[in-house]
Amino acid sequence: MLLHDTALIYGRYARQILRSRFALLFGVLMPLLYLLFFGPLLTDLPLGEEGSSWQVLVPGLLLQLGLFGALFAGFMIIVETGQGVVERMRVTPVSRLALLLGRVLRDATVFVFQAVLLVLAALVMGLRAPLAGILIGFAFVALLTVSLASLSYALAMKVRSPQEFGPLVNAVSMPSMLLSGLMLPMSLGPAWLDVLSHFVPFRYLVDAMRDAYTGHYTSVHMLYGVLVAVGMTALSVTVGTRVFRTAGA
Repeated sequence: MLLHDTALIYGRYARQILRSRFALLFGVLMPLLYLLFFGPLLTDLPLGEEGSSWQVLVPGLLLQLGLFGALFAGFMIIVETGQGVVERMRVTPVSRLALLLGRVLRDATVFVFQAVLLVLAALVMGLRAPLAGILIGFAFVALLTVSLASLSYALAMKVRSPQEFGPLVNAVSMPSMLLSGLMLPMSLGPAWLDVLSHFVPFRYLVDAMRDAYTGHYTSVHMLYGVLVAVGMTALSVTVGTRVFRTAGA
């Protein structure tokens, strides 16, 4: 029953994306610009054991794609709430978990597709990474998307106003990007900033993905990254499902 309901919701929102292919491709534009104009600046940067400049930058850009895209996913549910779509769905027998999973799995599909496009562009520009590492990176993008999109939908169900939602999301996304080392490893900064970044969970995902891109699959960074990614996903889906059950009740 849950799988059937999730597939129905997923199919509904996947068809919406297929009818707007420009939006599908536009989402990858900003990371692609970073790749084209920021990547060459790192070529001569001494990164030591961190890997090549592309092995450092591309994992960060992939997570940036999931971070910003998933956090702003809640805008759509604000629109649907105003149109009465959410309430009509909630009075049906469809599982509340399916109402959430169908949406976030659609989001994960979109951002993994965009991540594939970004990696293909990076390979043309000089990225060299093992296939297993690239696939692990896609898995991290999917988990991050499911986690953050679940929280984004939960927040949107609570605030129900773009004027409230936007500033709240920006207050989370910008510090997260700056303190997680998406653009450059935090180890290159001062010690106090490196220590502070360890309180940001995305830091562990970034470090794990960079290890994957250099072929280090059994490192401590990889272990912490997997634990944080899976833990965040489980917690976020639980919170999101609870909000779908209770919001407006």
